[in-house]
Amino acid sequence: MCGRYATTASTSDLVAAFDAALAEDDASKLANPSYNVAPTTTVPVILERVSRADPDTQEDAEPEVVRQLRALRWGLVPSWAKDPGIGSRMINARSETLTEKPSFKAAAARRRCILPAAGFFEWTKDQEGKKLPYFMHDPDAPILGFAGLYELWPDPGKSKDDPDRWLWTTTVITRPATDALGHIHDRTPVIVTPDLRDDWLDCTSGKASVARDLLEALPEPHLVPYRVSTDVNSVRNNRSDLIEPL
Repeated sequence: MCGRYATTASTSDLVAAFDAALAEDDASKLANPSYNVAPTTTVPVILERVSRADPDTQEDAEPEVVRQLRALRWGLVPSWAKDPGIGSRMINARSETLTEKPSFKAAAARRRCILPAAGFFEWTKDQEGKKLPYFMHDPDAPILGFAGLYELWPDPGKSKDDPDRWLWTTTVITRPATDALGHIHDRTPVIVTPDLRDDWLDCTSGKASVARDLLEALPEPHLVPYRVSTDVNSVRNNRSDLIEPL
């Protein structure tokens, strides 16, 4: 499971790292680096969308696919959901059943994304039952790319021309963990390697099987865990020292 993570790169660094364009409508929604990202909060996400038609463009012109940096709420809300509250229970999607479950199958085919992160937190317990947090990171990769999905949920209480009618949400895909990570938690986020980012974001085929094949091709991450302060246990704390080793 990935229930908390950190994203430390600036907006400009993310735009450069993923060769993306900042979505103008979302610029004000993207906060400064967050060292304790919690579910249902707004997070930076990389995705690709077909640009709106230019009235001056010829009708037979191919639509342009634009890679964007957008602000989405963490916790997927399927388009068919009656209540957006379901998102709090859908912060993760298991890679093994991704293309089978109705909640994720359509997004796996047409709405794949990447969530930039510096690393993520997991917990063990000591003999007294106290939660001990660890930070998982790659010392050679300051910006990781978690494999994710996104959805757009239409708010039935808002008119069709309301610019805030659509709720954009996302989820992190996880896989079984082994190596050093498996000693701390049995699951880990799927990390999209730089050489496969283009393929992961390309949803033009509209086939869920493409997502399945890509997930099988992605290597298991070998991240380094280290103990961090128990201050990270509270979502109210959000300081840079939360990801520093004890």
